[in-house]
Amino acid sequence: MLGDLPDFNANPDAARILDRDLDDPENIYMALYEYADMRGPSQSALDARNGNTDRDLFRLDLFKVDVHTGKHAKVTAGSYNTSVWYLDGHGHVAGRLEQFERPLKEVFQVPDNDGWKTVGEYEASADHGAGIVGLSADGRYVVSTALDTEQMRILSGLDLKTASTTTLFSNVKYDTDSVLTDPWTDRVIGAAYIADKTQFQYFDDKLEALQKGLETSFPGVSVEAVSWNTAMDKVIVKVDSPKHPIDYYYLDRTTHQAVQIGSGYPDLQETDLGAVQTYPYKARDGLDIPAYLTLPPGKPAKNLPVVVMPHGGPDDRDSIRFDWMAQFFANRGYAVLQPNFRGSSGYGHKFTEAGLREWGLKMEDDLTDGVKKLVADGIADPKRVCIVGASYGRYAALAGAALTPDLYARAVSFAGISDLPKVMSEERVRYGRDSQTVSFWTSRIGSTSDDSEQLRATSPARHADRIKCPVLLMHGEGDTTVQIEQSEIMADAMKSAGKPVEFIRFPGEDHYFNFADTRIRFLKETEAFLKKNIGN
Repeated sequence: MLGDLPDFNANPDAARILDRDLDDPENIYMALYEYADMRGPSQSALDARNGNTDRDLFRLDLFKVDVHTGKHAKVTAGSYNTSVWYLDGHGHVAGRLEQFERPLKEVFQVPDNDGWKTVGEYEASADHGAGIVGLSADGRYVVSTALDTEQMRILSGLDLKTASTTTLFSNVKYDTDSVLTDPWTDRVIGAAYIADKTQFQYFDDKLEALQKGLETSFPGVSVEAVSWNTAMDKVIVKVDSPKHPIDYYYLDRTTHQAVQIGSGYPDLQETDLGAVQTYPYKARDGLDIPAYLTLPPGKPAKNLPVVVMPHGGPDDRDSIRFDWMAQFFANRGYAVLQPNFRGSSGYGHKFTEAGLREWGLKMEDDLTDGVKKLVADGIADPKRVCIVGASYGRYAALAGAALTPDLYARAVSFAGISDLPKVMSEERVRYGRDSQTVSFWTSRIGSTSDDSEQLRATSPARHADRIKCPVLLMHGEGDTTVQIEQSEIMADAMKSAGKPVEFIRFPGEDHYFNFADTRIRFLKETEAFLKKNIGN
């Protein structure tokens, strides 16, 4: 379809549409990396001075593509530092983000006559950077996430004419979680934040009135308008709560009728699902840890088998919503604890910073302290506590088994990191030691040089001899986020130490449970593993 557009081997995200023009529906706009082999010595010298690497053999250019024929034309070429293009919702370039190394920085530029004008420059180490999320509805502001004086993540607007900044959205207790965008123009029209469930706030009075009306019509759930026609009298509404899996409704605002048009899990009944409640507790150093507890339907909350399920990221967070994995375990008779341990996002940057370089240390202690509260409250059977990890939680599951060997009866890890020094060394090779990626993970995990002893001490594979419980490892063979070698290392270490371990490979699967067959098999294998060992 796309003819002789640039080599798709250099464009793994090439299917993404960057923009379209409502006045020209036959064409879309795509940003694609194009190989450039005619740079010449002057450009190579410039790249070297800017601290760039071989990645600069590829240039991110902007193309206009006919959706019917695949014919295309280059709209404009990027520099060798261009990382993101920003369009205005009508096919016009509004700006571009340039990334540099040594020192790490990001520069936002806007078109200026025949060149580019810098209107914002940002230090970009670790999780700093421009944080640009789009343009405001009126096109006046470049909207980005930023930290306010209280270290809460807000939405900030950079005025394209004056280069001044203003706060567009903030909340005193919670970080901005995401932005709300117009489905036709992709302009930023509001913000979402998570208290216990997701809350939505629009900048436009009419959209805010729509949101309030939806909340009145669908009480007690998270409800969001996800799409509408240009007249805004026909709306697609998404509804989500723990006992009501994601449903979609068609709302006719002229007749005030809402008709369900789809469900993510149409066969599930409310009686199949567990109730979710807040379960806050204090860590051993006094830090308040927000958490959620899903209880099995039809069982008293007493002496239950428990699945501790730490979230991913680790810069992420859990909330009160439908969680397919937590509800599966609850349906099978387990109480499920989901702590927002230090290092989680959503509660201000200070809370996130409390988890820096605390992998296997205070972050793991927060999980342990949650288990101890469940036991003290009589909810958990201390002999039947398991830990099941996803994303960062996959590492936490292995660390729990190795570093707190008397706490967990079983551990399950899908694509977990097991050797921190090795994975950090590989990140340096893969992305370059001066890259933003390596800077981010060094801030979270630690440096292979300055923190080498700590990395070894908190690597589960290097302490397999301490593990007392059976461990189930699963990994996708196509995982490029965490190489399958990490599970192989863990399996080999446990076998060498004479510890019980099962290792299941998933051909073709990546890091993210992309295929339904993978999710189903993961649940079945985990259910059998837990039931065989501790019952339910």
